[in-house]
Amino acid sequence: MDSHRGAFEVVQEMMYRFAADVVVLIHFAFIVFVVLGGFLVFRRPRLVWLHVPAAAWGTLIEFTGWVCPLTPLEGMLRVAGGGSGYSGGFVEAYVVPLVYPTGLEQGTQQVLGAVVIFINAVAYGRLLLRRSGGRA
Repeated sequence: MDSHRGAFEVVQEMMYRFAADVVVLIHFAFIVFVVLGGFLVFRRPRLVWLHVPAAAWGTLIEFTGWVCPLTPLEGMLRVAGGGSGYSGGFVEAYVVPLVYPTGLEQGTQQVLGAVVIFINAVAYGRLLLRRSGGRA
């Protein structure tokens, strides 16, 4: 790589790296919304129309082993910013190292998908009880 790069190239790489970081933050926020968004529906019932499809998508990704489109987008931005992408998915690159000492396997993904379903079943179950006049 040329050591006399212009300021434009340096700024451009910084912008790509910044964009990749923004994608990571959005991805993380989406995951938190998928897992815990059912509880937000207590305060903002209209969020159900956003949360149910998001939770379904997140669960589908976990059960099928598909890759979320945000993952390759982030990788592409990192490479464009002069860095290196990573192999595997977002969860494997960022979440699993925090929670699990080993890599993400299909079985682990299925457990994570089941956890999403369970947490949201509890949230929506409580919401239904509250709406029907029962105590949660």
